[in-house]
Amino acid sequence: MSTRDSLAIPAAKTGAPPRDRGGRSPSYAPFLLSLALAALIIWSWTGSDIELDRLASSGGRIADFLGRMLPPDLSVLPVVLESSAETLRIAVLGTFGCVVLSLVLGPLAAETLTPRWLHRPVQWLLATVRGIPLLLVAMLMVGAVGLGPLPGILAVAFHATGMLAKFYAEAIDGVDRAPIEALDSAGASFLQKLRFGAWPQMAPDIVRDTLFRFEMNLRESLILGVVGAGGIGFYIQVYVRTFQYQKVATLTLVVVAFVILIELANGMIRRMLR
Repeated sequence: MSTRDSLAIPAAKTGAPPRDRGGRSPSYAPFLLSLALAALIIWSWTGSDIELDRLASSGGRIADFLGRMLPPDLSVLPVVLESSAETLRIAVLGTFGCVVLSLVLGPLAAETLTPRWLHRPVQWLLATVRGIPLLLVAMLMVGAVGLGPLPGILAVAFHATGMLAKFYAEAIDGVDRAPIEALDSAGASFLQKLRFGAWPQMAPDIVRDTLFRFEMNLRESLILGVVGAGGIGFYIQVYVRTFQYQKVATLTLVVVAFVILIELANGMIRRMLR
């Protein structure tokens, strides 16, 4: 028996947990996480009234509904294009508003740049904003400023700030702290640390998150018309309520084309920035 084997025997008799080559005990966290995820899925399935036979019989009703939308009624195309332009304006100005607010709140919520007594309340504020449903914000804005695109712009800007400012704060917290600490030791101000220490590292993430938020704002702007906040969503809910499904088909095709064009434009912008 070798010396190495004789030294290994007492460790085996003690019942100590096996260790990897780095001397660390095995972690059971992945197994426990998988078990918790499986339990969550089972709990959600049992409480959601999911019946496979109902799903199997739904195909005919879906086909009947889609059949009513054919052929698309192109007579509403001028109205659709005008309302689509209004939706785009809501998304653009709403995104501009949330970017301006996020450029202020994002750095204040970053742990890298601000003390705990400041970034914690700002983080709680952003979490509160994210917790308010967009349609509720839109209804509040409609009641405050009336119908039209303005309440949609205000609702998108307010609601999107909760997420975009969080993304900005996480981008700041993800940078290398060494340049920021060096600037801090040299007596740099808050804005100098942000401009010369954090911005060169986080700029790609900021651009990516802003474009992603714009796509989300565009999609969310499509449904704001349901509560009278302007855009193409208003005509969708009008035509659905009056059973004019062929006109709804035209609106749907325009929306799909609209989203595809925005996705292509975003891809071009990302490639140019890279």
